[in-house]
Amino acid sequence: MQPTVSIIMGSTSDLPVMEKAAKFFDEIGVFFEMNALSAHRTPVEVETFAREAKSRGIKVIIAAAGMAAALPGVIAASTTIPVIGVPIKGMLDGLDSMLSIIQMPPGVPVATVGVNGALNAAILATEMLALSDVELAARLAAYKEGLKDKIVKANAELASINYKFKTN
Repeated sequence: MQPTVSIIMGSTSDLPVMEKAAKFFDEIGVFFEMNALSAHRTPVEVETFAREAKSRGIKVIIAAAGMAAALPGVIAASTTIPVIGVPIKGMLDGLDSMLSIIQMPPGVPVATVGVNGALNAAILATEMLALSDVELAARLAAYKEGLKDKIVKANAELASINYKFKTN
């Protein structure tokens, strides 16, 4: 049971956001690891992690960061593994984090999801992994079909709600 995805957060205060990714991986059956590493407080450890991730079988890294939001970029600078950045809402409603993550220099890309978008980061990572895993691709397709079913059910429930001037 070797992890293929690594979830990294700047501190455990990001866990309430990042657990959405962990729960998705549990649901869909993707082995992952989860650690706290800080680009500012543990820079040597971050660089070591990034350089060694590929040799440990990691195929995608999800890195969450708030405020200065350097973690995803620092990781991306030290690896060729795809990095998905998750800006964490903090100051300026997470806009500062998002802008820090998406403004990477040429040659150091970081895919970025919306503020607190850990679930979308996990889905994107799964889509990447599913390119070479037929069984995972089937589970992902079933998950996405389930999203459609939720909306169909919600729409049916809305149809049963009556208002004086509602026409449907």
